[in-house]
Parts: sequence; structure tokens; C-alpha cells
Amino acid sequence: MEKQKYYITTAIAYTSGKPHIGNTYEIVLADAIARYKRQQGYDVFFQTGTDEHGQKIELKAEEAGVTPKEFVDNVSGEIRRIWDLMNTSYDKFIRTTDDYHEKQVQKMFKKMYAKGDIYKGYYEGMYCTPCESFFTESQLVDGKCPDCGRPCVPAKEEAYFFRMSKYADRLIEHIKTHPEFIQPESRKNEMMNNFLLPGLQDLCVSRTSFKWGIPVDFDPNHVVYVWLDALTNYITGIGYDCDGESTEQFHKFWPADLHLIGKDIIRFHTIYWPIFLMSLDLPLPRQVFGHPWLLQGDGKMSKSKGNVLYADELVDFFGVDAVRYFVLHEMPFENDGVITWELMVERLNSELANTLGNLVNRTISMSNKYFGGVVENKNVCEPVDEDLKSFILAVPEKVSEKMDKLRVADAMTEVFSLFKRCNKYIDETMPWALAKEEDKKDRLATVLYNLVEGICIGATLLESFMPDTTKRILEQLNAKERSLDDLKTFGLYESGNKVTEKPEILFARLDIKEVLAKVEELHPHVEEPKKEEKVIDLEAKPEITFEDFGKLQFQVGEIIACEAVKKSKKLLCSQVKIGSQVRQIVSGIKAHYTPEEMVGKKVMVVTNLKPAKLAGVLSEGMILCAEDAEGNLSLMVPEKEMPAGAEIC
Repeated sequence: MEKQKYYITTAIAYTSGKPHIGNTYEIVLADAIARYKRQQGYDVFFQTGTDEHGQKIELKAEEAGVTPKEFVDNVSGEIRRIWDLMNTSYDKFIRTTDDYHEKQVQKMFKKMYAKGDIYKGYYEGMYCTPCESFFTESQLVDGKCPDCGRPCVPAKEEAYFFRMSKYADRLIEHIKTHPEFIQPESRKNEMMNNFLLPGLQDLCVSRTSFKWGIPVDFDPNHVVYVWLDALTNYITGIGYDCDGESTEQFHKFWPADLHLIGKDIIRFHTIYWPIFLMSLDLPLPRQVFGHPWLLQGDGKMSKSKGNVLYADELVDFFGVDAVRYFVLHEMPFENDGVITWELMVERLNSELANTLGNLVNRTISMSNKYFGGVVENKNVCEPVDEDLKSFILAVPEKVSEKMDKLRVADAMTEVFSLFKRCNKYIDETMPWALAKEEDKKDRLATVLYNLVEGICIGATLLESFMPDTTKRILEQLNAKERSLDDLKTFGLYESGNKVTEKPEILFARLDIKEVLAKVEELHPHVEEPKKEEKVIDLEAKPEITFEDFGKLQFQVGEIIACEAVKKSKKLLCSQVKIGSQVRQIVSGIKAHYTPEEMVGKKVMVVTNLKPAKLAGVLSEGMILCAEDAEGNLSLMVPEKEMPAGAEIC
């Protein structure tokens, strides 16, 4: 039987400079998904690469005193080096300077022009060089680029335009009938409400003010605008030919199953790209997932801010798999994640060194100490064994459910719950006590066998996220690699096998003070002077008793829908899922949050507040916020992922 195909792509990295850990997160995330799909039996094609044209590149090359091609060759090589360093298993690395790609872009441009989808005109507006995007005055935010926040400059030039409006209704219908197309849900709402429904403007698809781009072959003064050039890599990389001579590989793998991109370029991938494909009479990708950002401290990583962390530097401190673990596990599904040196050390010491490393080390050490390394199942069982087995055998399905929803961090949490359960099993069975009694020897052997088997199952599930760690664990246990189907059965480890004599330390604990001292040596400027923390003193309210406090019920709620209250300048009306119920809650936060921003958030809610009407709309609770001295509001959200309905106590 032929395997089911799965085509996954990352956004191609822009060759303006070395990618930081926030950029690197995307390739690691895609790799984890690709590896898991392979474990599931899919025929996976995983594509990544570099985006190498544009005015920004031309300017940077000029500053460096090299040609644009020399500049991008160097940066593209550096990007590929880091992707390889992070042990990512991509099948194709495409460059937009590849000859075959450039030729196809010219063909596609000509085809779209011949269809009347592209026409010639003039563009006058505000231009953002870093984003290579034009904006109208009304689209600017405080006079700056709405995407990156940098200054824009007035620009006017002859250009070719794509008739976006021609396909807008068709795209709106597609999004409505394919709810899985844009994920997470909040990104879909943003695209529909902020761009598609108000009406699409025609898109500038060529430039004349610089030369570093793919020439429009029938009008050489123009080069193809970067987004039409860059986005089409997803089809040229697998053999698309505009003249109808596409390869067998293209016919097999297109449409893509998943475009994995950063949330900042969701508009280009869910509006421009689908419309380009419609113009080419090609099917749309099945899903576009706009992942959140990985932030350093309290802001998006930026060279200009001086808060950039690089993957190779982190690998020098922690190792490849520890960095993979961190960026995958610490990123929520929708909200931005945070990376700090302190948090990485804490996670390495607690989860990797203690939960996982110590478990493997103890199990191997006890097997050697009590049985000369031989692991044998004597089947002397007790009820605690069945509890362990049922827990472990339930984990693969939980991981599968999370991965199918692209909730990779949650899938990793499930895997580590297995290792934590094994650690608990050691405490429950106390092998060191069993070893003191001769008649408990077979029971002790059974306990150690169960531990080895549990670790083997956990290591198999870990392979997508931390492949080298999985390999090292299985080698020490003298265990064979397993398929996911094998994980439905407990007891496949060959009885009588012998583990390694000297267990290897998987992850060595680190001292945070020593790490920060080394960081300071590398980056003396990394620690900025701390600003004086603002505090607010409130007038104290009368004291209450614990019984008074106990009358209030606080729960986690998930906002599943939100809209502005008509005839009100302040109010938003949210539909909040709390357990199996949905409550309607009205909040005076319209000046601080848009309805689109609210959807998908987990918030803290007072659920036993007496219902009341605000502006004629019924409110059945209260969403909690914090307020500073200037009146700015911030929703109170759980620090960790919590289910809707969880009690706050």
C-alpha cells in the first residue's frame, strides 16, 4: 500500500542576516512535526530555504562592499549551517536565486499578466524598506509601518499590480467552508475582519527603484516584487512548471498539507498566496499555521534592541537537544513564549537532568547493581504495575491527539508525564528495599523490567522532539527502535537483554551563577541597567474574613467569541467557555483590546457574580484585569496552559 503523503514547509528565511533563536524556532517546530509524521507512516516532504531578493539585500550588500549574490551566498550558507546544527531533517533547501526558481517566477508573472490578473500602473504611498511593503496613510500606525513599527517614507513609481479583488469573494468562501485552513482561530478572524471583509486593495507586484530581483522578462526595467517571488517557492521547489510540464513529485505532493509560518506574515500566506494560486488554477494548501513569537525577556528579538540570542551560542551552553526541548516546550499554541538564560537553566536542571536523565541513570545503575545489567521480566506483578502500564499505554494516543492539532508543547508535556510516572513508580516500589530481601528478587527484576520498558516507550515518543537523546537512551538500554504501532503493547523489550555497564549522563546540571558569568564575559552589554520599577499604592479597603473571600468563585475561562457592544465606546461582549458552559460577559476594555485579540485567550473570571445588564446587554460574570497608573489594562491570564473551567484558588 502506498504511503499517504505529507508536504510541510517553513517560511523561507530572509537573507538579511544571521537568524536568531526566534527564527530558528520555526525550523525546529517544523522538524518535530515532520519527524512525527514519518513515525506515523507518512511519506513526508519537508521543505525550507532562503528568500534572497529585494531592496534591503541590495542596500546591505552595498554597505558590506560586496555584490548582492556574494552577500546572499554567505548568509544563506550561515542559515543552512544553523538548520543543520539543530539536527533538522529537511528534504529540500531552496534558494530564490536558484535558476529553476527564477525561470518559473518569470513564467508565472507572464501567465498572470496574460490573464489580466496583473496590470501596469503607478504606485504612490508610504513605503517600508525592511518589510518591502507599500501602505496607505490610513494603514499606518502612529505614522509607522503596521507590521514592523519602523518609519515609512513617501514613494512613487511605475509598477505592475495584481487584481486582488478579482479573487477576494472566492477566497472568503474558501475560508468559510474550510475552517481548518487558517490556524489558530484568532489568526483567521484577524484576516477576515481586518483585510478581506473590508475589501482588498490591488497589490504591487513589481519594482523599478532597485535591480536586485528577478527581471520581468517582457519589461526589464521592472523586477518581480519580493512576495510573488518568495511565496512561489512552495511549488517551484517540488517541480512546478508553468507550461504544464510539472514533475511527478509536484503532482504527488501538492497541495501542501501545512505551511508553518510566523504570525507576522500570516496575511501574505493566507490572502496573497491563495489568490496567486487561484490565478494559476492550482489547489490551495490545506492549512496555514501562524505560530507565535519566541521573545527574549519582555520583547521581540531585534538586533537594534540588542536582545538577540543565537542558536549556536545556546547550543554551546546547553547542547542541541536541550535547546530543541526548550524552544518546543516553552511555546504556547497561540501566545508568545519567553526565553531567558535563567529559565533555560531551570528547565534543564529540573526536567532534563532530573526527571529524564536521573530516571535513565538510576534504572541502568540499579540493573547493573542488582542483576549485572541483565533485565529480565519475571512477571511477579502487583496492582501498582497495572496502574503504571495503563498510564504509559495511554500516553501515545494523547501525544497523537496533541500533534494532530499542532499543539507540540502539549505533546511534549504528555511525554514527560510518562517519565514522571516512572519516577513515581520507583518511589512506590522502592527497589532498594526489595533488594534487601532474597525472596523479593524476582519482584525486583520485574520492577526494573517495567522501568526499562516504560523508558523505551517514552524514548520512542521523544524521538520527534529530541532525536539524539532518544538514540542515546536506546543505545544505553540495548533496545531496538520501535514504531508508534509498537507502543500499543507493553512488554516488547526483550527479556534477558543487558544494559550498558556505565550509564552516560544525558544532561549535566548547570549552576545558574556560572552560566550568567559566562554570558557576561561573552556579552558585557547584555545586562542593561534595571529601570526603577513602578509601583502603585492603593487606598486600602476594609478587611474581609476568609469566609468572605470563600464566597467568590474564580475560574479559568476561554473566550470563544467576542464583539463590540453597539452604541458603546467602552464595552466588549465576550462568549466565555467555562467548563461545559458558555457565559456571556461584558467588559469595559474596548480601548485596550479588539474583539479579534480576545478570541482564543484564556482569562481569569469571577463566575458567581450576580448577572447584570450593561448598556442593555446581559453580563454573567467578570473578566479580571490589572490596571496601571495611566489606566492601561492587562488581562489576567494563567501562566501555564489550563483547561477552561479550572478553579483559581
